[in-house]
Amino acid sequence: MIEIVVPLVLLFVIALVQKIPWIGGDIRIALMVAAVSSAVISGLNPGETLFAFVDGIDRLSWVIMLSIFGSLYAEAQVKLGAMDTTLNSLRAVFGNSPRGLIIAIFISLIIGGSFLGDAIAAATVIGFLVIHSLTELKLKPEQIGMIILLGASIGSIMPPITQGVFLSASLVGVDPNPVIKLAFITVTLGATFAILESFRFVRGKKMPSELIPEQSVFQILKGRWKTLIPLFVLMVIVMANTLFDYDIFTEFTFLAAAMDQLKGIPILQGVTFQVVSAIIIAILVSLLFPSVRNETKGVIKNGLANVNKTVQIQISAGIMVGVFYASGLIDKVALMTESLTSSMVKAGGAFGMVVIGMLTGSQTTAQSVIMTFLGPMLESLNTDPTLIALGASHIAAAGQNMPPVGLTAFVVCGLIGGILNQKVDPLKVMFLALPNSLYFLAIGLIVWFI
Repeated sequence: MIEIVVPLVLLFVIALVQKIPWIGGDIRIALMVAAVSSAVISGLNPGETLFAFVDGIDRLSWVIMLSIFGSLYAEAQVKLGAMDTTLNSLRAVFGNSPRGLIIAIFISLIIGGSFLGDAIAAATVIGFLVIHSLTELKLKPEQIGMIILLGASIGSIMPPITQGVFLSASLVGVDPNPVIKLAFITVTLGATFAILESFRFVRGKKMPSELIPEQSVFQILKGRWKTLIPLFVLMVIVMANTLFDYDIFTEFTFLAAAMDQLKGIPILQGVTFQVVSAIIIAILVSLLFPSVRNETKGVIKNGLANVNKTVQIQISAGIMVGVFYASGLIDKVALMTESLTSSMVKAGGAFGMVVIGMLTGSQTTAQSVIMTFLGPMLESLNTDPTLIALGASHIAAAGQNMPPVGLTAFVVCGLIGGILNQKVDPLKVMFLALPNSLYFLAIGLIVWFI
């Protein structure tokens, strides 16, 4: 029992008790301490511990690579102007009314969130572009915060590039493709719900003349279609595999040979995951443009900075996962559930994930901490692994925006307050977003309990 209790207690105490000097609230240290304590108590020698570290990081390597290259790609698209083209094109399609402008902004935030895979990064990078437009609609700062918060958060789990779903699938050890197909439906419904929620902010308002696009979408694309080439390449590769089971990385001999070489290298084999490989191809296409190629250093610097903390958490989580498997902790925790009811395990796990997500503002952290041992427990209760992964991604996404201490909302409010030079109440933003958070929580619980 001690080999189970001590690592988990240390993990939660360090992660949740902010007042602990130097390490309190640092999820990276919490994960590492849990890993090392588990290794010591279980009697793993240094060699076995090191092997467990590498094995654990390797288990999450494709998620780590997705975060890194997804962020590099997003930064490249900002330099290329693809995000401006996307936003302006969407405004031209929808933007002749306040509701249409909100739709355009939500879609832009969701696309950006999907590429970055992290709500805070997406809110910072993409939210910066839309704050003034929403201000011109005379929205309150908290209403602007709610739109940016939900758009970026929903984007972080929106397929086909969905870090949240890929992470849950990896932690559960299930093929992500069936999970993605279900998430297409549930996340799209969540996005639609968020957009409809936001319409009440502009009820009875007219579109300011300066926000009405001067060009049609065809005129915009005629002059700027080239900026969308990398995005088009990426979508074709991903959608061909997702919808038609056509994988260019197995169909083309030279790509297949390169993938085969990389698959034998621990951790680096994460780049062979189909979506990651597709993103790398899109980055290479982006470098054909001088506006990106001449800013290569800036793309790398900013791209890595945007996901620096997320990747550190993922690496720490991987180390913990590896040690937990090597020490047998995962199997022991799963055996303990035999004396618990299925409802108790599911409800308790969901509650824990919501709390961690709320306190850290990160679905990545929530899943890394909870699903590492909850996944095997749910599988031992004969829950469908595909539904375990789907539910985990949605519950974690709900938790990261929950009041009263959702970190993401504080970051968004700081960004808006700095630009508008106004005080923005993060608690109001979280409560405005609460109906949508409850939707994702409900979806997660439903698929776990059916």
